[in-house]
Amino acid sequence: MIVILGSNVGEQSEDYRLTLDYLARLPGIATRVHKVQGTQQALTEIYLIGDTKTLSAEEIEALPGVERVVRISEEYRILGRHQDEQRISGFEYNGVLFSQDNLNVFAGLCAVDTPEHVELMLRALRENGQVCTRMGAYKPRTNPYSFQGHGKACLPYVFELAGQYGIKVIAMEVTHESHVEEIDECLEQTGHATGVMLQIGTRNTQNFELLKAVGRQQEFPVLLKRGFGITLNESLNAAEYLASEGNSRVVFCLRGVKTNMGDPHRNLVDFSHVPVLKRLTRMPVCIDPSHSVGSRDRAPDGLYDLMHATAQGVVSGANLVLVDFHPAPTKALVDGPQAMLLSELGWFLEDVAAAREAYEKRQRLTERHSAG
Repeated sequence: MIVILGSNVGEQSEDYRLTLDYLARLPGIATRVHKVQGTQQALTEIYLIGDTKTLSAEEIEALPGVERVVRISEEYRILGRHQDEQRISGFEYNGVLFSQDNLNVFAGLCAVDTPEHVELMLRALRENGQVCTRMGAYKPRTNPYSFQGHGKACLPYVFELAGQYGIKVIAMEVTHESHVEEIDECLEQTGHATGVMLQIGTRNTQNFELLKAVGRQQEFPVLLKRGFGITLNESLNAAEYLASEGNSRVVFCLRGVKTNMGDPHRNLVDFSHVPVLKRLTRMPVCIDPSHSVGSRDRAPDGLYDLMHATAQGVVSGANLVLVDFHPAPTKALVDGPQAMLLSELGWFLEDVAAAREAYEKRQRLTERHSAG
């Protein structure tokens, strides 16, 4: 059960104290307070943990400062939708809105290699009106001898260039809690020239200690990728680990699942789960066509497979696209064969916009037919 306090009920108020004291005395029930920062307001949610079936929602709603009570309908206590459309959904970070109702594109380098390539990428993004990107500094690799990323050595010039070119948010994977500290320190040193969305990669989806550490920090939102070899439910519980530690600003990313049934693509594309995620949770949903498809193969119609996959996800209502581009894919140190060219960025963005327009048209059709 979730007890939601009014937006004007702060920790220092008498209503807050009286209600929390009452809930703390309920037999067999533990309480956990969670702060939720939305785009317009901040709310306090109190989670009642234990056998809540016998509790009267009406009695609790009558407590001082309580706005309403929500019974848990999914196991994702914090991130779940729970058949309640009023709970805060989405968040704003560094001037960029992330919600289930809009769309952002994060085109960029899977792995940072040189300052020159970073600058070329960021310049192309600015020329195409983009304020988000992806830049990999820490790269977990299957082969221990493969390039592992430049780590904190590349952070200063990535952040400074991002600020120079007006980039607001960089999606950047972390594999250890020390990476979060390095990012935080470098942002401080560069005058917070940009913002970072921490990315948890598919290999770390069930690295629970990393999830707890990243969830405890409140500075950065998190993009969690689905585990490539586990169920959707298991990956959603991984996202709940982040939220249960205090950080509910989470974006869930579909990146394909590993099975030879997906051949010749790198993974079996799972973008049909976009509406499922939006039904079960309040998280914005991301798609990663680059790591799902894993190539620059084209269909007879001239479109790349990854563009077709992107459109499928966007037409299904995806809210974020994470995609690899590179100024010189043959020189890329990671995943060059799947990276699109900078000259193709405008085309890609126009194609995404066309798919988004189709999704919005489908929404309008639904509204019209529902009203009738």
